[in-house]
Amino acid sequence: MSRSVRPFDLPIWLEARSRAVDAALDRFLPKATARPATIHKAMRYSLFAGGKRMRPALVLAAAEACGGREADALPMACAVECIHTYSLIHDDLPAMDNDDFRRGKPTNHKVFGDGIAVLAGDALLTQAFEIAAQCRERSRCSHRDVILELARAGGSLQLIAGQVADLEGEGKELSVPDLRYIHERKTSALLCASVRLGGMSANCTPAQLKALTTFGYNVGLAFQVIDDILDVTQSTEKLGKTAGKDIVAQKATYPRLVGLDKSRKIAGQLTRRAYDALDAFHGKARALDALARFLLGRDH
Repeated sequence: MSRSVRPFDLPIWLEARSRAVDAALDRFLPKATARPATIHKAMRYSLFAGGKRMRPALVLAAAEACGGREADALPMACAVECIHTYSLIHDDLPAMDNDDFRRGKPTNHKVFGDGIAVLAGDALLTQAFEIAAQCRERSRCSHRDVILELARAGGSLQLIAGQVADLEGEGKELSVPDLRYIHERKTSALLCASVRLGGMSANCTPAQLKALTTFGYNVGLAFQVIDDILDVTQSTEKLGKTAGKDIVAQKATYPRLVGLDKSRKIAGQLTRRAYDALDAFHGKARALDALARFLLGRDH
């Protein structure tokens, strides 16, 4: 008689991994009192502002799917979170999206001023590579591979490319391929790198890495399409950030270009491709599957 499989409890799994990531980040970062204290307080303010730690969770879940250890994946998870947080600090600046709230709290520049916010982002980006360099080398994954993965995902051809194209596209009539270019780089690149780094920390096979890449790419695109939808359908209180700011900034979004119904259809197609990629793990990617359902099942 076969035993039934227990349901996967994502909230408990996430809470445990968030605690582990927070503790590791606290160890990796300079203390708030380290001179100059202002910059370290600013770095920690945004890093510990109550984010859901989704990108680190994806790193850890991908490592788990490939049979890896959490301890080996934690440096990658922390490095990804530092890059993500730096990008949010800079994205919120008056010269960029000019947002007053992030994660339900005043944005970094509202608390510390524009100059320190810029430097806090710079410092977190640099910190990411210092943390990543402390990971364990594997036979299929050297320190060089890890640093290249992070640098490419966060560089001028990916994350920064998306931010530049996003800025330059404000007030312009963009095509759907132009918008996809932005989403692929501004959102999908780092999400995809997160699962790839998790697999690399577990010394994954080339086939596993390919499956993780497909999963991460589609989750990243679907996540951003859903974000576009939520920006016009949800309140500021529910989002934890200013609702409707894309409309005010005259940004190209999927709802603006193709309408809400077609946007939801596109999100559904991308979601199915992400789930299909997990078949390669033969039931061992339960955490990744649950995370995808959490990220992509938001009320949109």
